[in-house]
Amino acid sequence: MPAEILVLGAGMVAKPLVDYLLTRTRYRVKVASRTVAKAEALVAGRERGLAQTLNVDDRERLDADVAAADLVVSLVPYVYHVAVAERCLAHGKPFVATSYVSEEMRALDGPARGAGVLLLNEIGLDPGVDHMSAMRIIHAAQNKGGRVVSFRSYCGGLPAPEANTNPWGYKFSWSPRAVILASRSAARYLEEGREFDVPGEDLFADCRPVTVPGAGDFECYPNRDSLPYIATYGLEGVETMFRGTLRNAGWCETWLTLSKLGFLDDRRQDFAGLSYRSFTARIIGSGAAEIKKEFAARAGVAEDSDIVARLEWLGFFSDEFIPKAEAAPMDVLAARLERKCRYEEGERDMVALHHDVDVDYGTAGRQKVTSTLLEFGIPAGDTAMARTVSLPAAIAARLILEGRIELAGVRVPTVPEIYGPVLDELAAFGIECAEATRPA
Repeated sequence: MPAEILVLGAGMVAKPLVDYLLTRTRYRVKVASRTVAKAEALVAGRERGLAQTLNVDDRERLDADVAAADLVVSLVPYVYHVAVAERCLAHGKPFVATSYVSEEMRALDGPARGAGVLLLNEIGLDPGVDHMSAMRIIHAAQNKGGRVVSFRSYCGGLPAPEANTNPWGYKFSWSPRAVILASRSAARYLEEGREFDVPGEDLFADCRPVTVPGAGDFECYPNRDSLPYIATYGLEGVETMFRGTLRNAGWCETWLTLSKLGFLDDRRQDFAGLSYRSFTARIIGSGAAEIKKEFAARAGVAEDSDIVARLEWLGFFSDEFIPKAEAAPMDVLAARLERKCRYEEGERDMVALHHDVDVDYGTAGRQKVTSTLLEFGIPAGDTAMARTVSLPAAIAARLILEGRIELAGVRVPTVPEIYGPVLDELAAFGIECAEATRPA
């Protein structure tokens, strides 16, 4: 009987992973999802593919499915990863996920090492390909006697230029709710020896311009806490450590406004019978009669500003009724974004990842190393986001089952035995970072 891989989740990034595992391995692949129709669509017509219903909150059923598998890939929301990893640890099964390592996940490191179980996290795009491409640069510099003095990394999933057709400069290739949750996260980074702490509500006030070779000009805001990656990347003594998220112009000012006015609130409220106009009036604490004017006043912008135009285009000044009676404001916003900011048939998304690394070679001087990945979606096929998130996880899963990654504990892909073969195989798919070096 061939080994069985349990894939939890059948969302927007799952298809390339399932396709890879069913076409490039000999393993059985069971896709378990709350909505079984999504799982069935991923495995349809393929002999080694199985689909089943699974609510991850059903811990007894989850435990049984993990026990029956040889490896588990978790593509469910990150809040479930620790529960899944705990079941993997209990049954001695490797675990693979694309999300960030939480403190609760980190606490499993000692037990996992003791049990000889690998819990591999951050093996997607960002985090994932960013770590692996960064470590290839860092290790190469260190092997030549260099010291990294500055590390800046920027990543974003965006519409391809020809698909950038709405006032937000954005379309969703992953969960809008996840985008909103990430937008509420505090951030921390090191800039020329000075540490900066950015509260979640001020995240978008820390906005800077970035040019990505071959892609153009963007704006960038800090991506969570960059400081732990000083140790993760082996960069003790570095003067700058910054990891940021790329967006098109206007994103930061708009989301800063939404944050300040309460649109990102996660507390559920009763919106029964409310139009979007009345919803907006309630959120900002105004009357609904001249809502556009009131919104502009509360936001501190002109009524004909781009921020007001974006909210109007999204429909938040309209008389259309909110479909859900009870919801959090952030969920009302997420649903509207999902409806309006979607890719049309044949449109492409784009992933842009750019590292900017300064290396000091002592008497030999300094060098600047850049690494740039530009990946575009396939019209009427897989998105760039889905490919770059899920293919690294799929490749890692295969390598683990083949015994080519023999590690234990809570890990991220910063060691050569992981990033070397994964980056090599991604390059065979055309997903490759272009590196360049010049005097700093």
